[in-house]
Amino acid sequence: MVNLSIIIVNYKSLPLIRDCLNSIFMCKPDLQIEVIIVNNDELQERDNQILNRYPEVKWADMGYNAGFARANNEGIRRASGEVFLLLNPDTIIPQGALDKSFRQLINSDYIACGVQLLNEDASPQISGNYFITGGLNYLLPLPYIGNCMKWIAGLFSIKKPHVAEASSLVEVDWINGAFIMVKEWAARKAGLMDEDFFLYAEEVEWCARLRNIGKLCILGDVQVFHLQGMTANETFISKGKGYYNLFDRKGLQIMLSNLVRIRKQYGIFWFLFILMIYTIDIPVFFAGNLFSMLFPKRSRVYTLDQAAGFTKNVFFVWSKSSPILLNRPYFYKVL
Repeated sequence: MVNLSIIIVNYKSLPLIRDCLNSIFMCKPDLQIEVIIVNNDELQERDNQILNRYPEVKWADMGYNAGFARANNEGIRRASGEVFLLLNPDTIIPQGALDKSFRQLINSDYIACGVQLLNEDASPQISGNYFITGGLNYLLPLPYIGNCMKWIAGLFSIKKPHVAEASSLVEVDWINGAFIMVKEWAARKAGLMDEDFFLYAEEVEWCARLRNIGKLCILGDVQVFHLQGMTANETFISKGKGYYNLFDRKGLQIMLSNLVRIRKQYGIFWFLFILMIYTIDIPVFFAGNLFSMLFPKRSRVYTLDQAAGFTKNVFFVWSKSSPILLNRPYFYKVL
């Protein structure tokens, strides 16, 4: 019987996957595992080097760049384990991490868990998060308005929307998509990931449906290295980690996916409210840049190119507002 089915999505990331697989099999987990590589790269043929070296690995071709949700769904359909692990290719698994997380999850009342993700220098990444009404936390990355909201939140001691670092088990609302371990029965009951999403926010929407079934947690005593955003940055020709870059194509995908998720989880009012604040931030953005030009001794935080890119992205989202509002099936892919 397969204990753990590990699903890894490939898109131009085979060197990372090889390192990830080496870390998995070098630590020799005391589990019956299978690894399903779902290939989104239509130019990449089946990698026989991996398949010959690791007989536990299976290969599934999507035939096109299907994105995170559709590829993981294909992996789930092919999986036979009692627990599924959705694992990013840019992860390194330390000794004992798989066994420990599997045993803790399977022997608990939780239906899904994440682990404490680490940067390459071993500093902590945000691994677990909380739902904020209407997705108001998506306003925090906004230029200028976001800083005002952080100041107001600090003034009223509003709880942060994430777990900065987990040192023990912490119950959360949603888990970072780089490492999501889910009990098979819960994944089947909640349904597969929403295939309207191409990349970003799909794990948040999925966790919302999982949350309706049972509890989710972060296992702070289990740590996994995550080389955050490497493949995505290369694909979108973007720079920087995290989700604060809203100015280029990667930023557009982040913005679009986040707003689609708000519509699906919180409804029409909150989608329109958040999008309106994004729109209001356009003149604020340009005014802030003008102020910094008039007072050059003050450090400039943003550029005019970034303001123009942000404006273009907001109007693109408005152009997609019809299918979003109607909540009709639509593949929100900007590549």
